[in-house]
Amino acid sequence: MAMDVRVVTPITTWGFRDKSEFRALERPGLTISHIEIETGPASIECEYDEAVAVPGTITKIVEAERDGCDAVVIDCMGDPGMFPGRECVSIPVVGPCEAAMHVASMLGHTFSVLTVLKRLRAQFEHQAQIYGVREKLASVRSVSIPVLELEQDLERTKEALVEEAVRAVEDDGADAIIFGCTGMLGCAEAVRQGLLARGYDVPVVDPIPWAIKTAASLVDAGLSHSKITYEQPPSKPVVGYEPLPGAGLARDAAE
Repeated sequence: MAMDVRVVTPITTWGFRDKSEFRALERPGLTISHIEIETGPASIECEYDEAVAVPGTITKIVEAERDGCDAVVIDCMGDPGMFPGRECVSIPVVGPCEAAMHVASMLGHTFSVLTVLKRLRAQFEHQAQIYGVREKLASVRSVSIPVLELEQDLERTKEALVEEAVRAVEDDGADAIIFGCTGMLGCAEAVRQGLLARGYDVPVVDPIPWAIKTAASLVDAGLSHSKITYEQPPSKPVVGYEPLPGAGLARDAAE
């Protein structure tokens, strides 16, 4: 069965993500398409950024289903628009943070998140609570590199990630590591090898590849989100957000 998993990057920095980065994850029968939002923040580094990204992200999730995509992956560890997006469509909508935290909980007794900035600590602690794995979260550590600077000096980014991963294991008791920014895509092997060099055989979860594989597995299994939990939004006017599903539902009902 042919399958299309749509990756939605919820920022407006054109070129931050290139579809070629997903090519290695494709397989016979699986195509990975990609789109960015058109209105929203340049990057997501706080709750405000995430909130501003949500309307555009929901719009792209709805468009993905209308385009015939089989699942959506949100390309941000804040999982912006994941819950409302699930209400608006019937296909699986996977957030990399939720997916990564759950698999890390399976791979070790505890896990640590390595993210970009210290200010995101509370956000990840809150997400761990919502996803039911707060007791598994050993720590949230940061490399003090803004999202849009991660690839400017990739070696520096990898070195910083290795150092924080070692501290997470030694000081915080982490048994597994996950990246707290999807902009760290492709750094997992370097961090894994850095940990092994220090004597720590610890899994390192790169959230975007895992989220894509999770989405594809759900499609393969014929599974999607419960419409008891994620019921379709009610039909009513949504002023100022004409592309969003609420406005469309109200318009359809009126017709």
